[in-house]
Amino acid sequence: MSFGKKIRMSRIFRGEPARTVMLALDHGMALGPMKGIERPRELLNSVGKYVDSIMLNKGILTNCGDPSLGAGVVLRISGASTIAGPDLTAERITTTLESAIRLGADAVAVSIFVGTPNEHASIEALSLLADECDRFGIPLLAVTALGKDREKGFDPRYLALAVRVAAEMGADMIKTYFCEDGFEKVIESAAGIPVVIAGGPKMDNDISVLETAQKAVKSGCRGVDMGRNVWQNEDPIAMLKALRAIIHENASAKDALLQYWK
Repeated sequence: MSFGKKIRMSRIFRGEPARTVMLALDHGMALGPMKGIERPRELLNSVGKYVDSIMLNKGILTNCGDPSLGAGVVLRISGASTIAGPDLTAERITTTLESAIRLGADAVAVSIFVGTPNEHASIEALSLLADECDRFGIPLLAVTALGKDREKGFDPRYLALAVRVAAEMGADMIKTYFCEDGFEKVIESAAGIPVVIAGGPKMDNDISVLETAQKAVKSGCRGVDMGRNVWQNEDPIAMLKALRAIIHENASAKDALLQYWK
């Protein structure tokens, strides 16, 4: 990894061991102004100081972001398909790497849709972008997205396949889903590349979110990139503080819950 990539990665993964609490704020691209992100500027102002990094699209970054926030910026540069369209997995590259650099991004993120009719296009885009990112020292986050097929997120064989594909094509970081059985094998399939977990749809209760994070970290995960389970929570700041305790202080889910919810 180039020195430039190492510097930028250090703005995303912090502490010792280097881990991240990343806030996923890119949902509006495909799902619109859903509950919790109706007012992204207010959300960023209230929770930004409690995260290590934020994943978001260029419009929200430039219109709602504060340059003094201090969080690492992971700019989403794939999209162009929505929940209202015929195929949520038909993404394309939507922002040039030059634009991402000009906007001050510390990393860029694109989705791959393994096991869908669009897997070829998305994997090819990831691979070619990895070459371009190497030229400029910009880390690349591969998001192993599922589209509407949620069942795949519980299959460790599928997750391991998607993660290995991302690693083989040159990703510097990989976002995937947590599964109860065999997640260590999913982490192993990344061949040493940092893996963070998605939160997915909002879980039924706070302890489930925290236990998922704890189990993932114990399996070798390097952090979380959660959205709905943070900004749809009744107390997003408490959730972020609890996640930070688990990710950066190795706290248990139960202790984190007791500490931040009174």
